[in-house]
Amino acid sequence: MLFAIDVGNTHSLLGVFEGPELRVHWRLTTDRARTVDEFGILARTLFNLEGIDAAEVSSMVVSCVVPPLEGVLERLGREYFDVEPLMVSSSVVHDLPIRYHTPENVGPDRIVNAVAAREKYGLPVIVVDFGTATTFDVIDAEGAYLGGTIAPGIGISADALYRRAARLPRVDITEPKHVIGRSTTESMQAGIYYGYVDLVDGLIVRITEEVGSPTEVVATGGWAKRIATLCEHIEIVDPLLTLDGLKIISERYR
Repeated sequence: MLFAIDVGNTHSLLGVFEGPELRVHWRLTTDRARTVDEFGILARTLFNLEGIDAAEVSSMVVSCVVPPLEGVLERLGREYFDVEPLMVSSSVVHDLPIRYHTPENVGPDRIVNAVAAREKYGLPVIVVDFGTATTFDVIDAEGAYLGGTIAPGIGISADALYRRAARLPRVDITEPKHVIGRSTTESMQAGIYYGYVDLVDGLIVRITEEVGSPTEVVATGGWAKRIATLCEHIEIVDPLLTLDGLKIISERYR
């Protein structure tokens, strides 16, 4: 069995692969202060609830964008699963040409998504990852990672509006029935939701024009299902793309 972990700034995605199949996955809140023992107890509890024997884990792969947790997750593998975790970085995926000026600055989650997208959906391809930030990652026709775009996530955008405007309330992020709101809450929901959909579509158009050829567009991340379905230029929604990428990297680059 393979234990795959993707730690984001807000949420973490955990999955257990049994052979080629994803047996189970969990989405959890990321806690930057969590200790190795807390991680271990949590992981063992989740495994027990699904009837999985932790002793069957033969490998572990980790993508982490929270530096204080990197060492914690390495110890998690060694102390609770008796395996040496593969920590994803630009140096691990040695056959992915990275056109960033500083390749080591590309987040491991973006590398994992690039590997999964080029394997599953062909080239060229754009990956839109809806998380704390919304990232647009571009892989060209030769399979090289060109770079991309980073925008504030929809949750950050909504929170900033509430915090910086004294008379505006905090609202749920949900698809409104109308663009023209009949109350302050409806107006905010329309601006946040439809404004974000158009932000995503607009950036995809600009990126595609710069790439210069028709490009597959894949959405992933926690907000993907709620936002991408209204985006005109997103053809595929794959919420578990990152876990698939972690599996590919574990098998190919360990």
